[in-house]
Amino acid sequence: MEKDIAHQFGEYMRNLRINRNLTQEELAGRSEISLKYIQRIEGKKPPNLSLGKLQGLAKGFGVPLWELLKFK
Repeated sequence: MEKDIAHQFGEYMRNLRINRNLTQEELAGRSEISLKYIQRIEGKKPPNLSLGKLQGLAKGFGVPLWELLKFK
């Protein structure tokens, strides 16, 4: 069974965070998104992300939004 896009993005984000040696707490602070929400994105039931949340994550990773979205 293929994972839905929210799960795929959550896994991608987790790997990107780990590769950049960021904790969930550090990413939350940089992204101005709550730690709980970061945990949900990387968890078993990830939410559908709004454009605002995606922009915050891109800021947290220090990349343009379009780069964050080419995860497939």
